Amino acid sequence: MEIKIEKAQKVSGTLRVPSDKSISHRAVIISSLADGVSTVKYFLKAGDTLTTVNAYRQLGVKIDESEGLLFIHGVNLHGFKEPDNVIDMGNSGTTTRLTFGVLAGQKFFTCLTGDESLRKRPMRRVLQPLKLMGAHVDARQKGEYLPAAIRGGNLRGIEFFNEKSSAQVKSAILLAGLYAERRTAVIEPVMSRNHTENMLKIMGANIKEEFTEGGYRVQIKGGSTLKPIDINVPADPSSAAFFAAAAVLVPNSEILLKDVLVNITRDGFFRKLKQMGANIEYINHRTEAGEPVVDIIAKYSPDMKAVSVSKEEVPSMIDELPLLAIVATQAEGETIIQGARELRVKESDRIKATVENLKNVGVANVEELEDGMIIRGKTKIKGGVVNSYKDHRIAMGFSILGLISEEGITIKDADCVYISYPEFYDHLKKVVMW
Repeated sequence: MEIKIEKAQKVSGTLRVPSDKSISHRAVIISSLADGVSTVKYFLKAGDTLTTVNAYRQLGVKIDESEGLLFIHGVNLHGFKEPDNVIDMGNSGTTTRLTFGVLAGQKFFTCLTGDESLRKRPMRRVLQPLKLMGAHVDARQKGEYLPAAIRGGNLRGIEFFNEKSSAQVKSAILLAGLYAERRTAVIEPVMSRNHTENMLKIMGANIKEEFTEGGYRVQIKGGSTLKPIDINVPADPSSAAFFAAAAVLVPNSEILLKDVLVNITRDGFFRKLKQMGANIEYINHRTEAGEPVVDIIAKYSPDMKAVSVSKEEVPSMIDELPLLAIVATQAEGETIIQGARELRVKESDRIKATVENLKNVGVANVEELEDGMIIRGKTKIKGGVVNSYKDHRIAMGFSILGLISEEGITIKDADCVYISYPEFYDHLKKVVMW
């Protein structure tokens, strides 16, 4: 499906973007480990999160839906059932990697596969530490890619240095740690998103976090019984970011974004916009399910300045970096993004896709780095055709850029937004005046 986004007059209104994808995934996965029924309100119903629901049903978890609520009948740590077929993980790396952690503690066989994109994404980074803990694993191409097979074992705790600060790797190890003898610890040079720790903590896991000279350290002790919980899933900051960017870029704009998660490991994009001089304000601070939540006001910001993004800042805005590059085309000076090599192994090579598409729409002064990119602004956006590479973040980001383009921007394979934000184009029509 192709969609053309024309130049906008303004962006205004109030929006509650879809609920957080990371927390929605974990609400199903971790509640499945609980002893009793958990209730999830505002669950994100999108391609990736529905993959999680289907996967856990295949593992024997009863999941019901009624009046907008999701009821997850937890089976405790050892109540899962061996699936009678290969489980298809679709496009969801989060579902796959976290589920490997759960399966590492099960004394049965499971085989996971995924779509063409997911079968190209690295899995050894998760499977290797699980193997060290005692799980029996194998995967295609010397243990790197799906399909992958796992048979759980008697797990032992390990201490693992999570060099890339990957939240998915950390989460898989912590979930496996629930089944392990002794303590399991993960050390990160920079703390990655900590939703797994927050949820495990409020469900009664024996978990401890600390900051040391070596970075962030979290440890978990096996054998805990997890309590069921009621969760109100806040709005996804990665989804809210697109509409904040739209308001910042389009003249005469102001938007109110409701119930947005602002966990410090996730709101780096908004903090970086403020650093650029964008008019971004947090109001109505509160806490939901152990997570900080606010409403965000974003207004047109014509005088933004270039910024730099360092390796240490990347984890808190990894999904929003292509969008930040897009915003940077309208900031005075040279914006440099470094330490983001992880972008090359997302749903697409997001560094290549961002730079290539910026050039396609008239941004000549952009440069690809091995681990990031350089964007020199301000630049007029002519418009044209962009290839989304079937990557939802690329499709949505360049849709926002289309709002300030002279000739409009046509997005190829725009229907890929269903992965994380099925209502994206409907919401765009709701708040944009053309």
